[in-house]
Amino acid sequence: MKFLIPLLGKTRESYLDAGIRDYAGRLRRYATLDMPLLKERHVHGAPDERTMFRQAEELLACCSGAQMLVALDPGGAAVSSEDLAQLLTRWEEQGRAEIAFLIGGHLGLHTSVLERANYRLSISSFTFTHEISRLLLLEQLYRACTIRVGHNYHL
Repeated sequence: MKFLIPLLGKTRESYLDAGIRDYAGRLRRYATLDMPLLKERHVHGAPDERTMFRQAEELLACCSGAQMLVALDPGGAAVSSEDLAQLLTRWEEQGRAEIAFLIGGHLGLHTSVLERANYRLSISSFTFTHEISRLLLLEQLYRACTIRVGHNYHL
């Protein structure tokens, strides 16, 4: 199984970057992980909608080969860690070898990404920065992978 998590812009906070690198390393024991760094484009004076649309184009272009697009969306399905493990297993059994997880920039995801997504996943009803969302997603993917193999990390 391969996870693709395109990152819109660098992680600015060193403590978040360290956590992201830590969980990315842990996750790579169970799955292939690709986290390409995309430029977080801002057009000075441009409306937020235009910025979000440009970011959406970059995200979708980066994920053109993925068999599954999962948009992180506060309005998406709220699942437990066990549920996420079951979803990953189901998607893998359906032949979806590459799963892209899409996290918006500081403005969120454009509606075009939400419409193209095969699944909308909520990591919380709280609002987090996109950088914290990266860390939370990686930790939950790692946890789901350990559940799938019966590792005691989750216990």
